[in-house]
Amino acid sequence: MGNVVQQAPATRGKPPVTALAAAVADVQQYLTFQLSGEMYAVGILNVKEIIEYGSLTEIPMMPAFIRGVINLRGSVVPVIDLSARFGGHTTETSRRTCIVIIELVHEAERHDIGIVVDAVSEVLEVSSADIEPAPSFGAKIRADFIAGMGKIAGKFVIILDIQKVLSVDEIATLATVSEGNGKVMADA
Repeated sequence: MGNVVQQAPATRGKPPVTALAAAVADVQQYLTFQLSGEMYAVGILNVKEIIEYGSLTEIPMMPAFIRGVINLRGSVVPVIDLSARFGGHTTETSRRTCIVIIELVHEAERHDIGIVVDAVSEVLEVSSADIEPAPSFGAKIRADFIAGMGKIAGKFVIILDIQKVLSVDEIATLATVSEGNGKVMADA
């Protein structure tokens, strides 16, 4: 009578979907950039865009690491100098200096914050197996700012915990303290 044709499963010879999904979830993309001679990285999912440095409006009585604000398509975006935020000197601008716009979520609200970097390098894929825990000492920045150390081509890249580096609450507190110091100095 009729022949029964049995179809081979579509997954024959391929890893199960769960193993494939785990392997894909194990690799994340990071935007790498130079800052004061060091290589840093942030998760690409936080990066909104990269723009040329310029057109900053300075705000008086702010901490040194807050360079000012920019107008980004009608929105006011604060710009943070990461080098100064990490306790170093302010970034010297060059033709490769740029602003990376980072999108953060704080208390169910989205905030765009610009960070000044010396130069953007590239987007890299790093598996979690190639990420070491943050060192407890020896780094030029606070240990809680470091999410991990990525091993890429035999070198380490500092992967930033951008939520802590750009903590809206901490920056607001520091700005208030700075503003208070300005009032004290003005009163003296």
